Amino acid sequence: MSRLLAFSLTALMLAAAGCNKESTELPVDGRDFDGVGYSTTAVYSGRVIDGYLREARVWLDVDGNGQYTPGPLTLALDSGINIVLEEGEPTAMSGAGGQFRLDISGLARDAGEAPDLDPRSFALFAVALPGRTLQETASGDRPVERAFLLSAPPGVRNVTPLTTLARHLGLMGVALGDDSTRELAALLGSINLYGDYVVAGDHRAHAYARAFARYLAGQFPDSANAVLAVGDGTETVLGASEIFLLGASLVRGAPDILRAVDEAAPSGRYDNVDVAEVVLPGVAPDLTNPVLLRRQRVSAVPDSGDLPTGSSHLAISAELVFDYQADGRLISITADGCMMPSMIEIVRLANADGRMAATGTQWRPTLSLAPASRTFFDQKGADERLAFDWSARRATFETTTSCQPGLAAGSELGGQPAVTWQWTLDGEGRVASITDGTRTLIPDYGRISAGFLGYRLQAGEVLEEEVAVVGELQDCEATLAAEVMAAGRVISAQQSYTFAGHDPQPAQFTALQLDLDLRNGFDRLLGYSFLDPALAASAGLPDSNGFRWHFVYPLPGSLQYVAAQPDLIGEALLAGHSAALSCGTDVSSLPSSLFGRVQFEYQTLSDYLIEQLQ
Repeated sequence: MSRLLAFSLTALMLAAAGCNKESTELPVDGRDFDGVGYSTTAVYSGRVIDGYLREARVWLDVDGNGQYTPGPLTLALDSGINIVLEEGEPTAMSGAGGQFRLDISGLARDAGEAPDLDPRSFALFAVALPGRTLQETASGDRPVERAFLLSAPPGVRNVTPLTTLARHLGLMGVALGDDSTRELAALLGSINLYGDYVVAGDHRAHAYARAFARYLAGQFPDSANAVLAVGDGTETVLGASEIFLLGASLVRGAPDILRAVDEAAPSGRYDNVDVAEVVLPGVAPDLTNPVLLRRQRVSAVPDSGDLPTGSSHLAISAELVFDYQADGRLISITADGCMMPSMIEIVRLANADGRMAATGTQWRPTLSLAPASRTFFDQKGADERLAFDWSARRATFETTTSCQPGLAAGSELGGQPAVTWQWTLDGEGRVASITDGTRTLIPDYGRISAGFLGYRLQAGEVLEEEVAVVGELQDCEATLAAEVMAAGRVISAQQSYTFAGHDPQPAQFTALQLDLDLRNGFDRLLGYSFLDPALAASAGLPDSNGFRWHFVYPLPGSLQYVAAQPDLIGEALLAGHSAALSCGTDVSSLPSSLFGRVQFEYQTLSDYLIEQLQ
C-alpha cells in the first residue's frame, strides 16, 4: 500500500504475548499476537489511555495522513490497484475504561479484487476533545481542558502518550539505546511504552504519560483546539507535517520532561506526583515547517596569489553552522574557521524574536578575510561561536582563534565569552539599541528596503559609522522590456543611502544605491556597497576603496527555489565597490574578481529536528 510514513518497530518492550486468543482480546502490552490470522469481520478493539479516556475520537489511519478521512476513500495498493473504502477510515468514540471498538468490516475486499486490508498494518490515532473527553481518575471523571493528539505504532492497540513517543521515535528512524537516544533510554529504564500502565499499576509510567499528555496539549495549536472544542474529532485541523513536528517536539523534549517528573518524585513515590505543578519545557514547534539557513560555506582565501582573485581560485576558509530550537528560533552560529559577527544582523534577528524565517532573507553574510581562518578551518573542531539568549536579550561570542584583533582567545569553546551584546527594545518591540559595553549601534527605522536598515554606530559619544537610507524608492518595473522582465537577475528598483564615518572617505564612494529586485512580489536585495577598513586590514589589503556584496537567488522553478520563501539567498559574492548601475539593468552577469564567496545551504525545520535526533 502507498503510505506517507513508514514505521520500524524498535525492540523496546517485552517479548510477544502468547497465542490461541481471540483477536479482540488486548494483551497487557497492547500488541497483537504474532502468527495468528486476523478476520476483518471482527471488531478491532483497544484502549485510549492518559488515565482512561472516555469520549475520545479514535480512528485507524489507513491513508497515513494522521487525520480522520471520511469516505469514499481511494487507496493505491502496491500492486497498482486502486480500492475504495466507501465508509472511510474505521472510527469510533471511546467508552468506559477508554475502550474502543472499530468496525473494520469495510477492510474486507472481494477475493477477485484485492486481499483484505490487515488493520495491524496501520497506526491508530486518538484525539482528546476539550470539554467533552473525560479522564477517569480515582476522584471521578475530569473533562479534558485542551485537545491533544495520541497515536500508536501499527499493530499496537493501546493508544497512550507513551505509544505516541514510541511511534515518533520510529518515524524518525531512531531506536532507544542509539547514541542519540541513550539518555532517553536511561531515563525510561524498563518502562513498557506499549502497555496499559493503569491496569498494571505502574505509577511511574502513568506519571510520565500524564506529563507527556500535558506537554502535547500545551503544544497543540489554539486554532485547532478551538475547532475541536465544538466538533466531534472528525474535523481536519492539522496537516501531516504539523503532526510530525508535534511528535518531533515530544521526542526532543522527552528527556527534560522525564527529568522534571523524576525531580517531583524524589522518594520514588510517583503516585504522589502532581503533574499539573511540574515545570515542563515550553518551546512549541513552528508548525509552518519553515526552510531555515543551515550552513554558510565561506571561501575567502586565495589558493595562490593575492585578493581579489577569480572565483575558482578561492579556497574554503570557514563553515558556519546554524542551530535552532523547535520553534525555529536560532540558538547559535558555530564556525569552523573564523567569522565576523554583525551587530546589524543581530538587530534584524532580534526584531523577529530570534525566528530566522521571519527575517525573509535570513542571515546576510559577513566574513573574515584573515588568512589564519583557513588554518583554523583545516584543524579539527569548532573555533568560534555566536550564541543567543532571546529572553535575556543577549548574544555572546567566543573565539579560540587569532582572527579577532583585540579579543582574548580562549583555549576551547564553552568558557567566558570574549564579547557580550545586550539590547533594549522600543515601544513597538523593536531593538532600540545594542551595545557590547564599548560600542553602541542605534537602528534607524525611518526607511527600510528589503530588510536593509540604517543605523548609527558610536563608541561613547564618538561616531564611528553611520548609514542612512534616504529619499524615495525608485521603482522602474513598469518600464522594463519583456526580455528584461524574463531575466533571472534584474534591478527593478533602487533606494539611495549614505555611508559615513570613515575618514578619509574614498572619493568615488558616493551616489550609493541599494539595488533591489521587487518583481513578482520579491523583496530581494541584489547588492550594496560598504566601507570596512578593519576587514581590509585583516587581509593585508592597502587603502580600501570599499567593498560590495552581490546576492544571487534561486530562479523560480529550480530545485533550490522555495515558493513560500522566495527571498532566500543562494550565493553571495564579495567584490570591490563599483559605480552605480541604472534601474532596469540586467545583472545576471556577476563580477569575476572577488574577495570572497559564501554559499548557502537550507533545511526544513522538520528535517533539521530529525537530523539532530539521528
